[in-house]
Amino acid sequence: MSGLMLVGGAYALMSCVTFHTYALDKRAAIHHALRTSEMTLHVLELCGGWPGAFVAQRLIRHKNAKVSYQILFWMIVTLHLAVWIAYLKWSPAT
Repeated sequence: MSGLMLVGGAYALMSCVTFHTYALDKRAAIHHALRTSEMTLHVLELCGGWPGAFVAQRLIRHKNAKVSYQILFWMIVTLHLAVWIAYLKWSPAT
């Protein structure tokens, strides 16, 4: 299995974990239960779960209106994209 396939699998796994965590936090918010910290959500996004977070924000409408949260979320997305652009630009052709 190639390295890129492993990285893609890691992104998929982290996206599922992050989506699920968003859903649990949304449920906790509705029921006034113990919440997941925003820092935990951001760490999951940083670890590759940002696509799942993006989908959760759109589908279940969670954490999509808080500006301070969105600023950090989009900084994380930008960081991931910048790393991939740099990798693709400077990696040796195979």
